[in-house]
Amino acid sequence: MFKTIKNAWSIPELRKKILFTILIVIVFRLGAVIPVPFLNTDALQQVMSKVAEGGTALSYLDMLTGGAFSNATLFAMGVSPYINSSIIMQLLTVAIPPLERMAKEGEEGRKKIATITRYVTVLLGLIQGTAYYFYLRNTTVAMTDGTIKTIAMYTSGWEQVFTAIIIIMVFTAGTALMMWLGEQINDKGVGNGISILLFAGIVSRLPTTFNTLYIYFNQAMQAPAEYGQYFFFAPFFIVLFLAVIWVIVFMNNSERRIPVQYAKRVVGRKMYGGQSTHIPIKVAMSGVMPIIFASSILSIPSTIEMFLGENAKEGFWGAFFSALSPTGLLYGVLYFFLIIMFAYFYLTIQYNPIEMANNLRQNNGTIPGIRPGKPTADFISKILSKITLIGALFLAAIALLPIIYSNATAMHGLSFGGTSILIMVGVALDTAKQLESQMMMRHYKGFLD
Repeated sequence: MFKTIKNAWSIPELRKKILFTILIVIVFRLGAVIPVPFLNTDALQQVMSKVAEGGTALSYLDMLTGGAFSNATLFAMGVSPYINSSIIMQLLTVAIPPLERMAKEGEEGRKKIATITRYVTVLLGLIQGTAYYFYLRNTTVAMTDGTIKTIAMYTSGWEQVFTAIIIIMVFTAGTALMMWLGEQINDKGVGNGISILLFAGIVSRLPTTFNTLYIYFNQAMQAPAEYGQYFFFAPFFIVLFLAVIWVIVFMNNSERRIPVQYAKRVVGRKMYGGQSTHIPIKVAMSGVMPIIFASSILSIPSTIEMFLGENAKEGFWGAFFSALSPTGLLYGVLYFFLIIMFAYFYLTIQYNPIEMANNLRQNNGTIPGIRPGKPTADFISKILSKITLIGALFLAAIALLPIIYSNATAMHGLSFGGTSILIMVGVALDTAKQLESQMMMRHYKGFLD
């Protein structure tokens, strides 16, 4: 990857794209530290320090935004509204025939869907920003001087309405601005814009993670009798982190190739076909989506518990929320099965074995040893099911490993989970491949000229 970046930097055209991408990332990080007006920052820091404990929807959003959410900055909503909007449009394109026809219209159809996605993104940003404002307004904090204050500062009447409008509009504007920055990277930079911003937010948490490791290691040095185990566990986390990256890279590049033989056919005086090829099916075909879906659903109980406060710690609800705690066994079991379930759900959206078999038949292609038609569709479906199971087990292992490690070593507060590592490695690999393809296109163009 470093060799690819070095070669791309030597090409003036690609160097300009890389510098433009870096400039956009700098703008994003500046926006991630600009605070929203009318907020009590001291009260906010006291409440949001609990977000780092993880397990809630707020901690998940904070991870995606690189800490911007917990500080209630301009880009507090991050790219999650755009990601949710894209997922919604992708599901609706499969379910609603007019959108499906629009998607098949070529470039014009894709532009229309992209426009609808933008509007849905702004709408989701508005809804999410409104929910966040009400959370900030209703959360009270006991200050050091004994006073009780809310995070969102207001008095009463029209001042309260004005404050609410300003805070919500700033959150929504930040969502729209991040979407625009991502599209600028798509047009003038390198890689997928939204993915690059997501990557930048996650990488910005690395110093916090290493600082937490240093704190644990320092505890072991100061009190070896009580915290001596951290002498081993803190360095081992770095080794495990690098090993997980290697496994993710290996699995992302792994694929199952279904051999296909095309029959010869004569068109006029020319003969076509006769070659052998294959259908590549990636093992990690669904990417990080099953983990995102599963973690979003499992974060709902802990988020409700956070909003209920002291009322959620007694009786039936106290036992219910305790059982679904992010560090509990039931949480891990549900997380495992939800990831596998959503991996198969994502498979049904991405692949249609019957359509694949029909396309092979129309192009005079066959899988050796398998009859065309339904037997081919059944064979492809069987292969997809096996590959999806392997990919789902891989995703579940990566997602559960940080939880198991935290419980086994009692090292909590490490702001890196399986989701963040998968996103970080996946974006880095995808960006490196795009650089390689652009260099290859430039070399072909130079040869033709």
